[in-house]
Amino acid sequence: MRFIALLISLSIIPGIAQAHTGVGPASGFAHGFMHPIGGLDHLLAMVAVGLLAATMGGRALYLVPVSFVAMMAMGGIAGVTGIAFSGVEFMIGLSVVVIGLGAAFASRLPVVLAMAVAGGFALFHGYAHGAEMPQTASAAAYGLGFVLATSLLHLAGIAAGLGAGRISAAQGALAGRIGGGAIAAAGVAILAGVL
Repeated sequence: MRFIALLISLSIIPGIAQAHTGVGPASGFAHGFMHPIGGLDHLLAMVAVGLLAATMGGRALYLVPVSFVAMMAMGGIAGVTGIAFSGVEFMIGLSVVVIGLGAAFASRLPVVLAMAVAGGFALFHGYAHGAEMPQTASAAAYGLGFVLATSLLHLAGIAAGLGAGRISAAQGALAGRIGGGAIAAAGVAILAGVL
């Protein structure tokens, strides 16, 4: 877990990460890997998915992140092939709010609902990744990069939630409420154009 935390920390150093095309190096895997990490909206939503899964526990621990990754891949394919989605940036911002609130109130969510919400928003995240793929990048390498980065961000959220839960069940629940609430508040700021 320490290695994963170190890897994620090194990956988000300012100046290295640039989330959108036309900024920074444009190679397949590296560019795909940096896209979710470099955009605050993507980063927060993906960590929130992990926190949501950890707070819910049980089968949600793997089903919610897997749902997100699978649907994000579908959205990525839509973006690469040019299928039109509308309201992408709004839906990505909204995902930060909704998934953050889900993490804050996870004990009341059915696993199927959490999977559906995470997967529905993941389509828009994936679409943004796919639509912003550089023309010169390999779609397979780029896709592998953003799937790996997303999975690592989910693991970071899971580690935060489970780590707090190891202290005590009350600390784990509190971490979910505080972390989810903070992420949701950041999502409101993103939607308002403040962040």
